[in-house]
Amino acid sequence: MRIRPEDANDHAAIYNLTKRAFAPMPYSGGNEQELIDNLRQSDVLTISLVACKGPDVVGHIAFSPAFAADGSEGWYALGPVSVDPELQRLSIGSKLIHAGIALLNARDAAGCILVGNPDYYSRFGFRPYPQFAPHGQPAEFFMILPLRIIEPQTVVSFHAVFSE
Repeated sequence: MRIRPEDANDHAAIYNLTKRAFAPMPYSGGNEQELIDNLRQSDVLTISLVACKGPDVVGHIAFSPAFAADGSEGWYALGPVSVDPELQRLSIGSKLIHAGIALLNARDAAGCILVGNPDYYSRFGFRPYPQFAPHGQPAEFFMILPLRIIEPQTVVSFHAVFSE
């Protein structure tokens, strides 16, 4: 398996993969594939990596800008991340997350936010910060990975594209 930045030829495969990966998920809004397209069209898909098995795209992860209420810069949001349903539980998602975090560190990112399962994302260093969850987000699933900063001190929100 190889992880690389997406290219224009991957867009349809990413769309279809994301749709398949999220279809059986009870927490899915059903629009994750459109979110990725909207981030790309708004020119805020900061990092977009694909995992390829041969010529096939079998995994994808997206990172976009996030915004701290105190004006501090260097914040990002992780999501969505998707893996072909037939290949889940083979560490493809983990490898994509690690590769994305390495790229955030190379950008000297302050930190990264997400809404997700604390049992899963804690293995990557994300910690629950319900007190900093932006309005409208489920506080019990709001997590932050501090990178350049030691401890977050402010609410960090997702890009407006997430609300469209």
